[in-house]
Amino acid sequence: MRVFGHSLTPGALPAMVMDMALCFLAVLLAASSLTTRYGMIQGAVPELPLILVGATIFAVVMALMYGIAGLYRPVSIPLLSTVGRTAFCLLVGGYLTSLSLRIVADRGYVEQLLPAAIAYLAVGLVFVHCGLYFMRRVRTYPRVLIVGTGPEALTLASDLTLSTRNLRNVVGLYPTSEDNESPDAPAGHRVFTRQQSISELVSRHRVQEIIVAVREQRGGGVPMDELLACRIRGIPVLDLAAYSEKTRCEVPIDSLKGSWLVYGHGFVQGHVRQVLKRIFDIVCSILLLVLLSPVILLAMIAIKLESPGPVIYRQERVGLGGRTFMCLKLRSMRNDAEKDGVARWASKNDPRVTRVGNFMRKTRIDELPQLWSVLVGEMSLVGPRPERPGFVEELKREIPFYEIRHTVKPGVTGWAQVRYHYGATMDDARRKHQFDLYYVKNNSLVLDLLVLIETVSVIVFREGQ
Repeated sequence: MRVFGHSLTPGALPAMVMDMALCFLAVLLAASSLTTRYGMIQGAVPELPLILVGATIFAVVMALMYGIAGLYRPVSIPLLSTVGRTAFCLLVGGYLTSLSLRIVADRGYVEQLLPAAIAYLAVGLVFVHCGLYFMRRVRTYPRVLIVGTGPEALTLASDLTLSTRNLRNVVGLYPTSEDNESPDAPAGHRVFTRQQSISELVSRHRVQEIIVAVREQRGGGVPMDELLACRIRGIPVLDLAAYSEKTRCEVPIDSLKGSWLVYGHGFVQGHVRQVLKRIFDIVCSILLLVLLSPVILLAMIAIKLESPGPVIYRQERVGLGGRTFMCLKLRSMRNDAEKDGVARWASKNDPRVTRVGNFMRKTRIDELPQLWSVLVGEMSLVGPRPERPGFVEELKREIPFYEIRHTVKPGVTGWAQVRYHYGATMDDARRKHQFDLYYVKNNSLVLDLLVLIETVSVIVFREGQ
């Protein structure tokens, strides 16, 4: 589903609503239990409006904690890790809620109310998630017909079958020309013949969605009349780019046509959006610089003690409109890392990185000086990561539509950074660009907030390392 122009992961919003409802109900049950058990009446128990306020605060805080813990992210988390993250959220969320309630409520009552609410919530989470587990076991998945039998179609069919999310029941593949027909079912999937019409297949196999996975759709290979007939009947018909944007929150570039970007939705860069984003960047950068200044100071001391050289590393990067600026970072490499003057990709276990630098990179502390670049307007909190001019020229030659990322300010963090692991190859750059292209196309304040929340999750729980 799309919320403020952003495609939320299926199940993320319902899960958040369900969790908030559980938290709200847990506080009400805890208040009722304490009233009945201890007879706290006539002043000892807060009035109903105050209880409702407390329940609302608890629900909002816990939903935020779940988001920070990465429990709403479209990644597979082991059961033990999920339990640990949930326990972390209960402890921290309960403490933060208690701090808020003590301002307006009786201290003793709050100290009894929240532990009881957390106990009710823990029991509720066990029952609800056990129920959801069994529901997922018996659920039916949308039945999909893939138009195409080429590499894109075969890859899509495998992904839909094997992926842990966005599962589809692939009924088969429909060839776009006689030459593409194959008597064998690739990857265990059925291949229909062109003697059967798509409309007949939709009716016979109860198809609920059609995905056109064909790189070249011109020349009459794709039966547009039949697809139009299905679309009129209410069957969603998506091309590969639209499907990937909808379900994976990325824009595939290998089969992407410029016309799809031109005529599609998105790329809203209005004056109001720019003003709101700038205000958001200024306020957040000032707050973060003040709060994190002790961390920056300690990191600077550690850098100076470990190796000689400047503490702040300045490097030319390409920003908005292709203009260059000096990107600031805490130095994480040896001072002679590029003594020959040749720019090199940074690798995951780069030997040039110092011990302090390795820790800073894992915790993203080395990026904190860029908050100053955000404050002065050279960067934004959220946006595509800026690259060096030498790399940009190479990437523009190898990656289609690469220049689009320069239509927005580069960011300290970005959609690619929270959705893709650390990369240092051309293939990694291509995949990250697909996420960056999605961000540029669908950027909004809601998406910025989501990126910032997921950034905390990535840093705290070492995801994508």
